[in-house]
Amino acid sequence: MRERISAASKVVVKVGSSSLTTPQGMIDVDRVDALADVLAARRLSGTQIVLVSSGAIAAGLGPLGLSTRPRDLATQQAAASVGQGVLVARYTSSFARYGLRVGQVLLTADDMMRRAHHANAQRTLNRLLELGIMPIVNENDTVATDEIRFGDNDRLAALVAHLIHADALVLLSDVDALYDGPPSRSGSRRLAEVRGPEDLAGVELGRNGAAVGTGGMVTKVQAARIATGAGVPVVLTAAAHAAQALAGADVGTYFHPGGRHPGTRLLWLAHATTGRGRLHLDAGAVEAIVDRRKSLLPAGVTSVEGEFAAGDPVDLCAPRGAVVARGLVNFDAGEIPGLLGRSTRELASELGPEYERELIHRDDIVILEAHS
Repeated sequence: MRERISAASKVVVKVGSSSLTTPQGMIDVDRVDALADVLAARRLSGTQIVLVSSGAIAAGLGPLGLSTRPRDLATQQAAASVGQGVLVARYTSSFARYGLRVGQVLLTADDMMRRAHHANAQRTLNRLLELGIMPIVNENDTVATDEIRFGDNDRLAALVAHLIHADALVLLSDVDALYDGPPSRSGSRRLAEVRGPEDLAGVELGRNGAAVGTGGMVTKVQAARIATGAGVPVVLTAAAHAAQALAGADVGTYFHPGGRHPGTRLLWLAHATTGRGRLHLDAGAVEAIVDRRKSLLPAGVTSVEGEFAAGDPVDLCAPRGAVVARGLVNFDAGEIPGLLGRSTRELASELGPEYERELIHRDDIVILEAHS
């Protein structure tokens, strides 16, 4: 079980803001050094490591004279701009004590949504690892918008683990494990293992992170679900237990990997994209897509919402509005209303052979939930 963590040759480690900074928002040098001590030891033993690190905005608070995390996006971006340099400089210095070099990789959700960017990120990370460099990955908060962002680095870490075909993901935070209730409440029990959704039934997941972060336990469980769904085992624990977690000790919570290993394309579509619009389907189209894994044809669409271009991800909705799938659409939003309810043969005859195709091909559709 946990020997998969200790034996892993390629590991993604994610650390949260609260594990790196003082309550005042300044980088805690001792905490960064302590983390670097652990990761350097594992790296020097031959393991490739990618560190997904929060803390840029938090690191910028002190230099900007801010006492709390700003609420407005522009000031958050300004803090990230200042703080990212502070953060990477600290990591550079800390890992240099062991003769290790680091490289900064800033990603946005858009980089994961667009296939060309996605492939570029994969090549960059793999090449850095080949060169013996430890990538320090963070969301590019200086340009990310509220509409298109990861929102927390837990999900980003899970996607990076899949992107580089990691053997393990370790999520470090200020909480030492997943509990079946608030850790501060008497009687709350640590969940040493999670084998599937049934183990989480009745578990209370906190949604609020620390004052300097954005995540909470719910985001960590969601990240674990993404990673384990891609066959990557996950350990969730406190940063203070990083060494034990990497050694396979019984600390934190171990999430067992699932049996299915979806392709990068489908995992990316399900978890790294946001629907740019919606296509509402009739019951027959929902059944064809969800139950029979067919392509989406114009005849099965009843209406279209949003502004999107060909190649963008769009959500597919059942008659009552539930989102059942997501796919990469073959037409611009403005073209689709004129195609609805018509056969591809009829459209090709009237508009040309380029219209004798699906709205979304089945290979570009990922099912999100059972329809209702």
